[in-house]
Amino acid sequence: MMKKRVLVTGGAGFLGAHLCRRLIRKGAAVICLDNLWTGRMDNIRSLAAHPDFTFVRHDVTEPFYAETDQIYNLACPASPAHYQRYPVETCKTSVLGAINMLELAKRTGAKVLQASTSEVYGDPEQHPQTEVYNGCVNSTGIRACYDEGKRAAEALFFDYHRQYGVDIKVMRIFNTYGPGMQPGDGRVIPNFITQALAGRDITVYGDGKQTRSFCYVDDVIEAMIRLMEAENGFTGPVNVGNPCECTVGMLAEQIIARTQSGSKVVFSPLPPDDPKRRRPDIGLAQRTLGWKPLIGLEEGLERTIAYYRTGAWTDDA
Repeated sequence: MMKKRVLVTGGAGFLGAHLCRRLIRKGAAVICLDNLWTGRMDNIRSLAAHPDFTFVRHDVTEPFYAETDQIYNLACPASPAHYQRYPVETCKTSVLGAINMLELAKRTGAKVLQASTSEVYGDPEQHPQTEVYNGCVNSTGIRACYDEGKRAAEALFFDYHRQYGVDIKVMRIFNTYGPGMQPGDGRVIPNFITQALAGRDITVYGDGKQTRSFCYVDDVIEAMIRLMEAENGFTGPVNVGNPCECTVGMLAEQIIARTQSGSKVVFSPLPPDDPKRRRPDIGLAQRTLGWKPLIGLEEGLERTIAYYRTGAWTDDA
């Protein structure tokens, strides 16, 4: 039988690299598409010689042509440090990238999955967030390039589904962490771990009482594959994340303890539009995909800290 042909955009990024490795282990032939803006060749180096893996350096804002059965559209900077530095490019990646992948899916008949985000909910007034909540987003703020870019991509996905019958899947990903995150990418867990391992002060924005719900990357990839392979006509959007909520201050203290660091916590002003609370309602994912996260924060942090100590993956394909 022919191998399933799978295209992963943003495949050299944090989530994309994990997905490529998992798909290769499942026996798929994978095309990894990335312009290496925020992705890294180091993330996919162990796959480079694999006969079923192909890397193509390409920007999704330009059309791409390939015969494929499935498309995972993950291409977009996900770190505030990156997307706030290049807001126009970020918004173009979300919108034009979605159009180009949807056009490819329309031509080839492929299933196409959009990696959306909990940021579509903005600074939410509903807690926890359900998929029917429309969000509270500042459309002119410094995070709008990412938040509104992802909202526009979702709109395009559902319009292509309604107008052209494209087989779509939309997944709203909440805070995800694990091996492979760039140390300086600006997100809270890599920031805290690298600061703690270096013995530097840990920077907490605001008073540290804002909450997040952190999901280990392996659980997110499992949900992503289940959503893509679901044959029940389910399109989403569906929340994927860990509903166990903790404050950013508590997270900092946990990381200090687990790294046995002498770091101290210091506080800085909260950035504009930073969400105060973030926690997914995952009831829909449980009912439709039979999915829930299996790796708790303690175990996930231990694995992630071990990665930052050595810089080595522990699950090479």
